[in-house]
Amino acid sequence: MSTSEAVRIQHGHDESYHAPHAPAAVVYPRSTEQVAAIVKACAAHKCPIIPFGTGTGLEGGITAIQGGITMNLTEMKSITALNVEDFDCTVQPGITRTALNRELRSTGLWFPVDPGADASLCGMCATSASGTNAVRYG
Repeated sequence: MSTSEAVRIQHGHDESYHAPHAPAAVVYPRSTEQVAAIVKACAAHKCPIIPFGTGTGLEGGITAIQGGITMNLTEMKSITALNVEDFDCTVQPGITRTALNRELRSTGLWFPVDPGADASLCGMCATSASGTNAVRYG
């Protein structure tokens, strides 16, 4: 956990034009169990939680406009299951699209969605990011 001003400022803005709003603290969970514990503690104290992937969004969704805790998910970047026959995989939220494609390369599969930044899959899901490849590959 960090309450450093520099870290909080870094996590209080993305690539959008929206004014930055720093969180009270930034936490770095490494497992689903740690995420669950953080969510439980924040819920008990009615503390807002802002998920953070890579900070490349254009919507202002990571700004802590009501304070709270930013949950930086970049340490959770593993592929937990890969099912080549079904063309799918299960990933942790912090994996980026380029890291996923690097891991998939040897299987002949790829993740064609490209929003133009090396975004995390959690951020891409949160903002419905897709990019031009989505038109061609769905």
